[in-house]
Amino acid sequence: MNYGSGRSDLLFFEIDGFSVIENQRRQLRAEVSGIPEQRLLNTSVEDLVRYLAEKYQLEVPVLDAENAVADQREAMVEVSGFRYGLDRGETRSVPGTQVTLEVPFIGDPQMFKVRPSTYNSAPPRADIRGQSVILTQSGTQLNAEQVQAGFDQAINNINQYLTWQLNDARGLNEQLPQLARQAIEQRKEKLLANQSLLSGLNFKLKERADAPRTYAAPVQRKRLEPRMPPASTAPYKPEPVLPEDDYLNILKIIQDMTLVMERSPAAFAHMGEEDIRQHFLVQLNGHYEGKATGETFNAEGKTDILIRHEGQNIFIAECKFWHGEKAFLETIDQVLSYLSWRDTKIAVILFNKNRDFSGVLEKIKEVTQQHSRFKSGPKVEDETRFRYVFGQSDDTNREVVLTVLAFDVPQPDGKTKAEPRVRAT
Repeated sequence: MNYGSGRSDLLFFEIDGFSVIENQRRQLRAEVSGIPEQRLLNTSVEDLVRYLAEKYQLEVPVLDAENAVADQREAMVEVSGFRYGLDRGETRSVPGTQVTLEVPFIGDPQMFKVRPSTYNSAPPRADIRGQSVILTQSGTQLNAEQVQAGFDQAINNINQYLTWQLNDARGLNEQLPQLARQAIEQRKEKLLANQSLLSGLNFKLKERADAPRTYAAPVQRKRLEPRMPPASTAPYKPEPVLPEDDYLNILKIIQDMTLVMERSPAAFAHMGEEDIRQHFLVQLNGHYEGKATGETFNAEGKTDILIRHEGQNIFIAECKFWHGEKAFLETIDQVLSYLSWRDTKIAVILFNKNRDFSGVLEKIKEVTQQHSRFKSGPKVEDETRFRYVFGQSDDTNREVVLTVLAFDVPQPDGKTKAEPRVRAT
C-alpha cells in the first residue's frame, strides 16, 4: 500500500488506522467489480478468494532486533544550557558522537505511518530506510550503558505500537476471505442473471470483440505480489449442478444409515466394503427412484456409489475402510479420477475398525490438506464430517466439493479386527 510520504521522523502518526482498513475493503470490492465478466466467471472462486485475501491483508512489521547492527561516528551535536555557556533558549553545534542502530524488519514499511486505534501521546521516533528502522543517539559524553538503555527503550516502544497495530490488522485479515467471497458471489450472481435475461430474447447475442481474456493485477509496491489466478479463455457456459439441499440430503441419508450400523454391530461386524455399500444403495434408491447405482463406470474408472439424473452424474462417492494416511490419499485420487467435467459434488465414506477413532479423525483433517489438488477446508459440519474444496485434475478452475464422512464400525465382541480389502481399486 502507498499512503504518501511524510517528513517527520515520528512513527505511527501520519495516517489513521481506521481509514487504512476501510481503504483495503473498498479496494478489494473495487477490484472484484473491475474484473472482466468472462474472466470472473471462468476463474476458480477459491483461487480468486485466496489471491484477494493475500493481496489486501495488512502486513504489520516484525522487528528483528537480534540482527540489529550499530555504528558510531564523529558528528556535530546541537547543545544548550548553562554548562555550555548558553542563555535560555540558545543552542549551538559542538563536536560530539553519533551512534546509529539499524534494526531490520519484515513486513510493509508503510505501516510505520499508520496510527493504531490504541496509542499514547509520545509515539516513537526513527527513520525508515528500506526494510530497516534507523535509531539514532547523539551526545558529547555518551557511554555504552546509556546508549544500550536508550536503544532498548526505543525498540520496546516501537514493538508496543506494532502490537496495537497487529490487533487492529488481525480483524481485517481474518475477514478478508469472507469479504472477497461475498463480493465475488454477488457479482457472479448478477452476471449470470444478465446472461439468463439475454438467453430469453429471440435475437442473436453480440460477441464483444474487445472483451479481454486475461487480467493482470496492478503492481502496488515492491514485494512479492499475489498473482491473479488463471482462467479458462472459452466463453462461460453455466452447467447443471446438484443443488446444495439435495447434496445435504444425500449426506444425511448416509449418516442415518450409519446409526443403524452402530445400533446393530453384530450385523455389520464381518461385512466388507461391497456389502456395506449395498446397504447405502438401498436407502439412496428409496429416495432417488432407483437412480443410485454401485460399480458404475464413470469417466476413467468405477465408483462405489453414483447417482445420475437426466443423463448427468450428480453425486459420486467411494466407500473405504481406514487403512492409514497413504491409502486415504489414494482414495481421494481415485474418486477425483472418476470425475467427468460436470461432476462437482463428491464424498469419501470411511469406516474405522481401529480403537483410536479420535486419532483417525485428526489424521483425516491433517492429511487431506496435503493433497496436491486441495484448495480449502476443512469446514467442520459435524464431529465426523468435513467439507473441502478441491480442483479437478484437468481444469483447476473447475472446483469439486469433497465431503469426508468417517464412521466407527463397532465390534460385537469388543475386539479389533483388521478388515481385508474385498476388491482391488
